Amino acid sequence: MEKLAGEVGAAAARLMRPSLRRVINATGVVLHTNLGRSPLSPDALAAVLAASEGYCNLEYDVQAGERSSRQAHVEDLLRSLTGAAAAFAVNNNAAAVLLVLTALARERDVIVSRGELVEIGDSFRLPDIMHQSGARLVEVGTTNRTRPSDYLNAIGPDTALIMKIHQSNFRIVGYSEDVSLAELVAIGRQQFVPVVEDMGSGCLADLAPAGLAGEHTAAQSIEAGADLVTFSGDKLLGGPQAGIIIGSSDYMESVRKHPLARAVRIDKMSVAALEATLRAYLDPEKAFADIPALRMLSEPADAVRARARRLKRMLGTTCEVACEIVSEESRAGGGSLPVADIPTWCLRLTHASRPAEALEQELRAADTPVLGRVKDGALLLDLRTVADAELPALAKAIRDLD
Repeated sequence: MEKLAGEVGAAAARLMRPSLRRVINATGVVLHTNLGRSPLSPDALAAVLAASEGYCNLEYDVQAGERSSRQAHVEDLLRSLTGAAAAFAVNNNAAAVLLVLTALARERDVIVSRGELVEIGDSFRLPDIMHQSGARLVEVGTTNRTRPSDYLNAIGPDTALIMKIHQSNFRIVGYSEDVSLAELVAIGRQQFVPVVEDMGSGCLADLAPAGLAGEHTAAQSIEAGADLVTFSGDKLLGGPQAGIIIGSSDYMESVRKHPLARAVRIDKMSVAALEATLRAYLDPEKAFADIPALRMLSEPADAVRARARRLKRMLGTTCEVACEIVSEESRAGGGSLPVADIPTWCLRLTHASRPAEALEQELRAADTPVLGRVKDGALLLDLRTVADAELPALAKAIRDLD
């Protein structure tokens, strides 16, 4: 009976515990899609709380005393940061792409290189989005080689858009050739066809000084002449889940007025977090210091190593799990910087009588679940994606493995 009562109590506790829980990300994947992608900055968290704990002026101009647009809270910031003439935010980048295609290309042709027809996480395929929008996909070139002439030859009376799509989580290397955004813009202007770029992850800050080359910024896309650009808010930008559209005022007006815009509109909490995140970019130093995704991606490997050493000291000498600090590589994740190897330091855990898979399973069952990665018979905990404030909970979870 006592055993049964204990089991019932444990089951009741599981039922009462929230399903959505905080976890410690020790995988080394900074923008981990399954773990909520980018954590929010303190300013963004405070903005969400302020907008949510009572009423807010989401669609109300307090000074004028009349209704306004929720876009007003982020549009001017996006215009300032990117140089775009207009901006519009929706609930994610897939919705942004769907809205643009539906508003501008329904029952007309959209030209895309075969090498850019990507499938990303959860079997998400861009051709499926295009089909749902009512646009007709026109594929040009081959998987590894597409030339300007391929686009020119495909343009006809039913062409609505030329589209350039970020390759997300892969790159074609070796015998390959593609057409730059600037070249596509030149073709589009010559043929009077607008050019839309889906940046995927989307980046507002130059990451090259941090040793992370390979991602151009939204401002560079606008400078190159793209008529519309879409990107995510919760990846390299480091904000909440959102889809952002920037570009020409004329094309944006068609996007704004389309009925689908209301169905995919951004909510008040995301508006608050996005505004706070964008404000951080007005001071690049503040952005890299305050936005967790940028801070983790750009943190020097020596600082990560120092965190690993602090964790090992917290474990002391009585921990029965063998701990070793080793150099490894982190990943950006979220379809960003797919070929970037980011130097990092990990705590390598092994146990005399238990395999790494068992240690990994036990850490996932901790009060605050810990997620690492198994490699070469050991469990690696990557300290690049672990915050200083999480070290005590992580140390406790490791000690509990004894």
